[in-house]
Amino acid sequence: MKKVPVKEAVGMVLGHDMTQIIPGEFKGVKFEKGHIIKEEDIPVLKSMGKNHIYSFELGEDQCHEEEAAERIAKAVQGENIKLVGPSEGKMNLVAKNAGVLKVNEEALREINSFDDLILATLHNNTTVEEGQNLAGTRINPLVIESKKIDQVEAACEKITGDIMSVNSFHQLKVGIIITGSEVYSGEIEDKFAPVFRQKINDLNAGVLGVNYAPDDPELIKEEIFDLIEKGADVVVTGGGMSVDPDDVTPVGIKKTGAKIETYGAPVLPGSMFMLAYLDEIPILGIPACGMYNKSTVFDLVFPRILTKERVMREDIIEMAHGGLCLQCDVCRYPACSFGK
Repeated sequence: MKKVPVKEAVGMVLGHDMTQIIPGEFKGVKFEKGHIIKEEDIPVLKSMGKNHIYSFELGEDQCHEEEAAERIAKAVQGENIKLVGPSEGKMNLVAKNAGVLKVNEEALREINSFDDLILATLHNNTTVEEGQNLAGTRINPLVIESKKIDQVEAACEKITGDIMSVNSFHQLKVGIIITGSEVYSGEIEDKFAPVFRQKINDLNAGVLGVNYAPDDPELIKEEIFDLIEKGADVVVTGGGMSVDPDDVTPVGIKKTGAKIETYGAPVLPGSMFMLAYLDEIPILGIPACGMYNKSTVFDLVFPRILTKERVMREDIIEMAHGGLCLQCDVCRYPACSFGK
C-alpha cells in the first residue's frame, strides 16, 4: 500500500468509502468504494482533508476492511438478526423483529480483545424494535491480516449458543389483579390497571381481564386461580406488596403454591417486587411504585417474561448494577442508564 498525493490521483479507483462531514449539514459517504477519481473531485477531496490517497493491492494473506467487517458480523450473528452493509467500512447488525436483545458479554469481551477491530453493541437485555440497530463492527485499518479474522471466527465457533440474538415477543394473555380493600370497595379509583394495560399493549401482548380483590390472602389466591383457569399465560398483581400489615398480596401469591423466585429486587423504584412461578405461569407482584413511576422494575422484567424466558433469582440480583432510576423530569427510558 502506498500513499499518493491527491493531485496525482486522477484515474485511481478508491479502495474504500470516503466520508464527508459538514457540521450541522451533512455526514455520510461522498465517494464510494470503486469510484474512479476525476479532476473535479480533487478540490472536494482536499476540502475533506484528504491530501493523499492510498493505492494498494491486497496480498493473499490480507483482508480488506469491508470483507473483514462482514466476516466478523456473520460470526456473531444469531437468531432474529440481519446484517446491513458494509458502508464506510462498517457492518451493522439489525433486529428482524421486536424483542429482547441477548448479548454474550464474555464473548463480546473476548472479541474486542483482538487488536485492530471492534464490535460495539447495545446493552444485554435491551428491549428492541423491528429494524433497530443492535451493533456495529469494523476494523480500524483499511487492511488487516487474514489470520486475525480467522482467529476471531475460530473463537466465535468455540462459544456455546448465540453471541448475539433477539428473543422474540410472544402474544401472551395477561391477567391483572388489583388488590386493596379501598379499591375493591370503590372508595378510591383504580389507577393501576390503566398503567398495566398501556404497557402490556405497547408490547403487543393482550389483557385477558382485570380482577379485583380486597386485602384477604385467600381471596387474592382465588382471583389468581380464576385468571389462570380463564387462560392467563401471565398474572400481574398491582399493590399490597409492602411490609404494612394490611398488604397481604405476597401471602396470597404464596398460598397458590407457586415457587417464589424472589420477594425483593435491587431496583429502585420496585424494591418490593415479587416473582413466582405456578408451574410454568409467571406471577409478578408489582408494588405501588408501578402506578405512579414512569419506569420501574416492571419495565425491566416484563419484556423478558413476554419472550418466555424463565427469569430466575440470579437474573434479578444482576439488575442491581444499573438498577437505580434517576427519575428524570422527562423519562427517556430505555435510552438511559436504568436497567443497564
